[in-house]
Amino acid sequence: MPAEPADPSPTAVLEAERAHLAESRAALRRMREHAERLTADVAADWVSKQFLESLLDQRVRALADHPGTPLFFGRMDRDGETGSDLPAVMYVGRRHVHDGDEGRPLVLDWRAPVSRAFYQAGPADPMGWRLRRRFGFRAGELTAFEDEPLDGGDIGPSRILTEEIERPRTGPMRDIVATIQPEQDEIVRADLPRTVCVQGAPGTGKTAVGLHRAAYLLFTHREKLSRSGVLIVGPNHAFLAYISAVLPALGEVRVEQATIDDLLGPPLADEPADAAAVKGGARMADVLRRALWLHVRKPEEGLVVTRGAARYRLAGHEVSEIAAALRGTTRYGAGRAAFAQRLAHQVLVLMERRGEAPDDRVQDQVARSRPVRQVLDAVWPKVTAEQVLHRLLTDADLLRRAAKGVLDEEEQAVLLRGRPARSHRSAKWTAAERALLDELNGLIERTASLGHLVVDEAQDLSAMQLRALGRRCGTGSATVLGDLAQGTTVWSARTWKEVLSHLGQDGEVTELTLGFRVPGTVLDFAARLLPHVAPGLERPRSLRPGAGALTLRRVPDVAAGAAGAARAALARPGSVGLIGPDARAGAHAAALEAAGLEHEVLGPESEGAARLLVVPATLAKGLEYDHVIVAEPAAIAAAEERGLARLYVVLTRAVSTLTVVHADDLPAELAEP
Repeated sequence: MPAEPADPSPTAVLEAERAHLAESRAALRRMREHAERLTADVAADWVSKQFLESLLDQRVRALADHPGTPLFFGRMDRDGETGSDLPAVMYVGRRHVHDGDEGRPLVLDWRAPVSRAFYQAGPADPMGWRLRRRFGFRAGELTAFEDEPLDGGDIGPSRILTEEIERPRTGPMRDIVATIQPEQDEIVRADLPRTVCVQGAPGTGKTAVGLHRAAYLLFTHREKLSRSGVLIVGPNHAFLAYISAVLPALGEVRVEQATIDDLLGPPLADEPADAAAVKGGARMADVLRRALWLHVRKPEEGLVVTRGAARYRLAGHEVSEIAAALRGTTRYGAGRAAFAQRLAHQVLVLMERRGEAPDDRVQDQVARSRPVRQVLDAVWPKVTAEQVLHRLLTDADLLRRAAKGVLDEEEQAVLLRGRPARSHRSAKWTAAERALLDELNGLIERTASLGHLVVDEAQDLSAMQLRALGRRCGTGSATVLGDLAQGTTVWSARTWKEVLSHLGQDGEVTELTLGFRVPGTVLDFAARLLPHVAPGLERPRSLRPGAGALTLRRVPDVAAGAAGAARAALARPGSVGLIGPDARAGAHAAALEAAGLEHEVLGPESEGAARLLVVPATLAKGLEYDHVIVAEPAAIAAAEERGLARLYVVLTRAVSTLTVVHADDLPAELAEP
């Protein structure tokens, strides 16, 4: 690692750091070239060769240099006479870079244990270091540095840190490795066995923290997680597109992303809110379990197996006892297989009593014999999740028996109505029913488990959807992210305890209330809604005062007024989001077209690459824009049952400025407290 130049002037120091950056980039290039020269020809067979080639391709992609992204963003200095094994100087960056000839580390990965000091060290606990240096970059070029002494005294606010947080953003979400705060770092470095739940106010970086924890765990437990996998679940594809660049920028290219509909299947029909609420509730798990096991019936007759001239008979009560011993003790599918084997075993016992000596092969033959299969189909029939659910929702008698003591008559009536499909094959399943099907599939056969699961906007998932995700991390851990104040679905959670309970995870809840993204004036304005949407939450604070960031503008024509605000916003650097009621997205797009402003209307499957986006309010969650225009807040609040929560989401998407354009009165809840 380079020492300080003899000339301590800022210009000389900057030139020395630029030289180290150039050396590091050259070393990274050599590391990538070396990886590209490696071959999979040493593999013993074709399968091994394909697997090795895949690993080598991933290694090459992980070593890609992004010219517009700083290779390192910080440096730590310690006194050389401390006797520590740690280096006297270390550079902290997005990945490890070493000199190929000497193996000398030029940049240390931010996830390495030693790098923790960059985020946690301070005058109260310097952790053995005396100086922290932050670097400012523009378009990949090192432009500035800033030193923070750690050997005592006050550390004021970092100008470089503040500029990086406030830097205008276009395109996908950026990583935050250069700006991670101590309380965020504690969450990021939580070990794999721990499930962490983050209640994060808007702009506190909860999504970024979750993504960086995934990157940290992949670095620390790479072998285990490369086998079991990491999955990120987000609210919609627009959100997933927005966060898609974060992990690849950190060198992690093997992380799957999905929405809950991707996992469970897309909904093919809508349904009334009251039906969705009943189907989404945790009580349905008991109803489904009972409905499934009600398919196991008492035998009408016993079992008779003929082998040669001999006949072996099991009485009906014996068959019934075998089924009863297995019923409900295992998954339905495994129980069915075990039932056939136990019937066959009892036949073998009868053979042995006659002096025969049957072996396991004979037992398997008996288990597959026609008489056993007939009893098996009559007592323990093979079923699918679709068959069971369709029957439950159309057969009043089965529903009454399965829901006894769980759902009242009114709730049962809600479930029975509106099922015109004549069979499960022609049924068009709703979003809530997709989760019920997954529950049944989990009762019939085992669901494969992941090593780690990241769930964002978890407060919006139903109990049954959370149970579906819980089955996928049954042997792993989870990072649960969200904000109870932003719950907008009919089944939105009221506490994180219930969310973790439905996931089947024991986790600790950490609350982030200090915002780094949303200006203070904007956050204070939106927080007027908190007593009405989540009265138990602490009022969020912002690191940035945001003087002049909020503008309220009453206009006679909202679409024209919003287009004018968009034109003004485009005159400043950064992205622009025009957010309004879903039903008025077309009108806003037409007004922008008439004004000659290039734009894109954000859809559920679109990536939103344009600088100016028309964003339907229901797609705004999790996204952020430098400049936000909110059109007609009262209409957003009135559009759905939890409309005030939706409005809270919409008002907190701004990073630099928020302009509220309205013709109707603002909702009364936004009045000065």
